[in-house]
Amino acid sequence: MKLIIATIKPFKLEEVREALTEAGVRGMMVTEIKGFGSQSGHTEIYRGAEYAVNFVPKVKLEIVVPADTVDSIIETITKTAHTGKIGDGKIFVLDVSQAVRVRTGETNEDAL
Repeated sequence: MKLIIATIKPFKLEEVREALTEAGVRGMMVTEIKGFGSQSGHTEIYRGAEYAVNFVPKVKLEIVVPADTVDSIIETITKTAHTGKIGDGKIFVLDVSQAVRVRTGETNEDAL
């Protein structure tokens, strides 16, 4: 099993969720986050005053999937979240050694 952590632009969330559902993903965790990467924030003007926005709003998706589906899930996220502009996001893949469904006690891939 693998844990896919993806950061995407907030307005792409629903489109990515729909695409992942069609790809067979049965669940995910979503968190609103702030961060910066190569874009290092930006400046905005509010009531005539310019100020720096050092952290950019993003959405973090956490999805645990069977190892044999990782490449297709990454491709789905990449295609759907892509805008071609800076700040489209990142995807990380980590190993998951165990999963347990609390309600039923099912383990590993049965718990997904």
